[in-house]
Amino acid sequence: MFRELFDAAPDAMIAVNHDGHIVRANAQAVRLFGYAESELHGAAIEILIPGHARAGHERHRMGYTANPRVRPMGTGQELTGLKRNGEEFPVEIALSPIHTPQGQMIVASIRDISETQRARQALVRARYDTFVTQIGQLVLAATDLDAIAEQAPELVADALDVAGVAIVFRHAQRRTLQVSAAFGLSDALLDALPSVLSSLDGPKHLLAIDRSFIIEDCADVNAPMDATLLATFGFQSAVLTPLIDGSEPMGMLVALSSVARRFDHDSVYFLRSIANLLGAAMQRIRMEEQLSHAQRLEAVGQLTGGIAHDFNNLLTVISGNLQILESELSDRPQTRDIISSALRAVGRGAELTRKLLAFARRQRLSPSACDPGRLLGDLDTMLKRTLGETIALEIACPDNMPAVFADAGQLEAALVNLAINARDAMPRGGRLSITAETRRHDEASAMGELKPGDYVVFAVRDTGCGMPPEVLARAFEPFFTTKEPGKGSGLGLSMVYGFVKQSGGHLAADSQLGYGTRVEMHLPVMRYAERKNIGTDGTSDCRGNEAILVVEDEPDVRGIAIVFLRSAGYSVFSAENAEVALALLAANRDIALVFSDVVLGSGMTGIELAKEALRRLPGLKVLLTSGYEHFALDEGAAMPSEFELLQKPYTRESLVAAVRESLDYRRVDR
Repeated sequence: MFRELFDAAPDAMIAVNHDGHIVRANAQAVRLFGYAESELHGAAIEILIPGHARAGHERHRMGYTANPRVRPMGTGQELTGLKRNGEEFPVEIALSPIHTPQGQMIVASIRDISETQRARQALVRARYDTFVTQIGQLVLAATDLDAIAEQAPELVADALDVAGVAIVFRHAQRRTLQVSAAFGLSDALLDALPSVLSSLDGPKHLLAIDRSFIIEDCADVNAPMDATLLATFGFQSAVLTPLIDGSEPMGMLVALSSVARRFDHDSVYFLRSIANLLGAAMQRIRMEEQLSHAQRLEAVGQLTGGIAHDFNNLLTVISGNLQILESELSDRPQTRDIISSALRAVGRGAELTRKLLAFARRQRLSPSACDPGRLLGDLDTMLKRTLGETIALEIACPDNMPAVFADAGQLEAALVNLAINARDAMPRGGRLSITAETRRHDEASAMGELKPGDYVVFAVRDTGCGMPPEVLARAFEPFFTTKEPGKGSGLGLSMVYGFVKQSGGHLAADSQLGYGTRVEMHLPVMRYAERKNIGTDGTSDCRGNEAILVVEDEPDVRGIAIVFLRSAGYSVFSAENAEVALALLAANRDIALVFSDVVLGSGMTGIELAKEALRRLPGLKVLLTSGYEHFALDEGAAMPSEFELLQKPYTRESLVAAVRESLDYRRVDR
């Protein structure tokens, strides 16, 4: 009866003796494994097990033989079978001990579950797809990293049905790991996890390349040494998956299970998908924050530039009237002292507006080929005297660095400004390093408005107190300072920001409380010949009798210019806008020079007036003036090389000298 039941069973049936040798196999077993019954009889049961699993199977078989018991199907006893042709396939088994005259035997009922497993995999993958969609919706809707970090770990843990998930970031400046968000981890493990991950060999490579690192069994003797610490917290297996930011890992997604060998191909693939989603979301949010910050600074710059322009007009009126009073009251020394004091105050006001215009990117720059090595070499001696003995200064620049295309004076001032700020952040001393290196930015790595190309990166790094995120976000805004009243104007970093942006570069800062600050200036490499500026001829006699047309929409400023020019012997016509000016030019052909403000309110600008006037009168001379240090409100507008610019507020001497120079200058080509 046993033989008939054995052979009629719908599943493959194999009887094994105490030594693990096959004593009987039914027809279904012959068909399933592809062996003849004679080949199976007397063979070790391990021939039906893949080579990589035989040692483990033998240990389990011996343990079971020592303590035999019934194990029905569906109790998780899933193995991989090996057919005679070498094909591996998933099987599920049931075990039953039986007693025979020949001794105790174990009967194994074996079922091919390939189709069942495929169905299970399809269900699991469908479940994973559902969670990927859910997390994807979270990522799309999130406006900050906190919203993602708060919900994503729990969703990932639910999807995988594991006990713990953590999002770990690598700090950009310290290159250390820190847990940003977690689910299912104790406070003790949260404290220990960064050091555990840092000590494992896998994560070190993980942060250098894009691949997952799997710990199959934390308690296994072959597991990484510090993985055993995870086992003390109840976790037996783990997967570490990198979070990619552009082309570089910025951290990892960590999944922990209390079951050994818990993570299969599908679960690892799911983690990779989630890690890619999180990485893309974090990159998007960071870019949006950078754009928002740039737009805010741009708005502040527009406002600041306009205020500086109007303030320069006011200073021109104040300065002009003071100069007139100084001339008329030259015989009263006490009064002259008062006027001189007032003029010095005007000078300080003009300096303030220059700083504001630097932030607004409307200062007048003279970019040329600047050697980074020579510049830093010159700064070395000067900064060592300036910073004091408590600051350890390190300046490094590789040989044969390409020239940077920037205003050398403004670049030096920017580096000094950053060094002074760094010194102030280290009241008890510290280390300050200033380095230069070349870096190529392509379409993917270019930041903000930065164009792809070659750049020289000047990095200023200190070991000071650092800045919290809310302070760092406002560090480049004018008049923002954390220093005590009277110890800082709040214009230092804003000037550096304006200079770098106007030079076609990018300014980046990274800081954290207690760990110092790093500021990088990315400036374009010199790509074309230095532009030569036409110098003055040094004429000392600035008087004349030519006819000058003054075009200025501000009546008080216009009046000052008229008084200054008439005092130097010139005959003066005046106009409040371009239309009146063109009419006067048509009616008075003896006008030799047009002195016009760039901004004339509504209608034509001073530049448009100058071009139209030269079209009508090719021999006419033009001198422009502006409260900006640039020719146009639009920072992207090209500078008209045929026109000279006189910066407001101007003195009587500077005005008549500029007029005389423009009148005497003969153009080679018009």
